[in-house]
Order: sequence, then structure tokens, then C-alpha cells
Amino acid sequence: MCDHGGMADQKAILATITGRVQGVGYRYTAAHTARRLGLVGWVRNMPDGSVETRAQGDERMVEQFAAFLEQGPRSARVRSVDVHPVEPDPTLTGFVVRS
Repeated sequence: MCDHGGMADQKAILATITGRVQGVGYRYTAAHTARRLGLVGWVRNMPDGSVETRAQGDERMVEQFAAFLEQGPRSARVRSVDVHPVEPDPTLTGFVVRS
């Protein structure tokens, strides 16, 4: 077995969400959902009107979070979600909304 300090079963994604996703509570709903799923990472608005998020944790929970990203809060209109796997970052703690 490998001993990556528990990071071996961790999955991490970087996602970009486009559509009407700024000014509709998307980041705060995403952060709340991620915390509820026990994930760590961040979410932020991008200058082009999209939202970017990085989330990591248990693979099943990351998949549930990715499914949430397709929906967003009720007032959001998600056009596309572009998800890429990334290396887990052991320094991340908590899930924060970045400005």
C-alpha cells in the first residue's frame, strides 16, 4: 500500500461554471454544499462572469459536489460546467469563498 498520509483516497477537481452564476448566491451555496459534504477548497467569481471552484475530499463526496455544480442555487442559470481532475493539495483546510 502507499502511505500518502490519507491523501491516497482523496479526489480533487477544478471546475469552471458559466451562465448566470454571479450575483445569485452561487458561491455561498457552493461553499455551504461543499462543507456539508466534508470537502475542502475554495470558490470565487472570475472577471469574465464565470465561477471557478476547487474542491477535494472523499471521491463520492466530490462527485456529489460536481453534480450540485450543474444545478447551483435556484436563481442561477448554469450554462456549462467544465471539470478537470487536479492533484490534491494537502495544505487546504476548510472551504472558503474568495472574492
